[in-house]
Amino acid sequence: MSPVARHRRQRELADTPRPGSLEEELIRRLYEEFGSALLGHCMRLTGHDRQWAEDIVQETLVRAWRNAEKLERDPVLLRSWLFTVARRLVIDDRRKRSVRPQEFELTPSDESPQANEEDRTLAAIVVAEAMNGLSEEHREAILETYLRDRTVGEAAAALGVPPGTVKSRVYYALRALRRALHDRGER
Repeated sequence: MSPVARHRRQRELADTPRPGSLEEELIRRLYEEFGSALLGHCMRLTGHDRQWAEDIVQETLVRAWRNAEKLERDPVLLRSWLFTVARRLVIDDRRKRSVRPQEFELTPSDESPQANEEDRTLAAIVVAEAMNGLSEEHREAILETYLRDRTVGEAAAALGVPPGTVKSRVYYALRALRRALHDRGER
């Protein structure tokens, strides 16, 4: 065993509460007194993911054990401290997940190019119908800026209006499109 691994193992053993020790008693008492309330709190925080919630409860109690000498003995303050630690652990986990998205395996149905093409066709039909509900000016502004990929200045020159008018029309056209798609249940 390398010196680094030996040191790490010694630290792990030192960080483990001994059976019958005051530390083990602290963890047991905390779990008995606050465990179910803390688990319920963590279930809400994790979107009712029981495994994740249990992991958060366990890590919260480990942190309480590590900070035993600093903890307040008042049950109200102790409960507040535990709930705050749990909330921060969930926030940290969410941040970690957002930095590196969860990996997943593609199933054969996910890889189907036909289904993907059908989805695009349906989406194009829905957007075209929503575009038909726009005024002529708004439709032209969207057509020039998004579909023809022109800058605001280029679209203004093509439409014969000032750039500010193009910006305004695009803004209101997009709002109307969002509303129309929302009304159709698309977004």
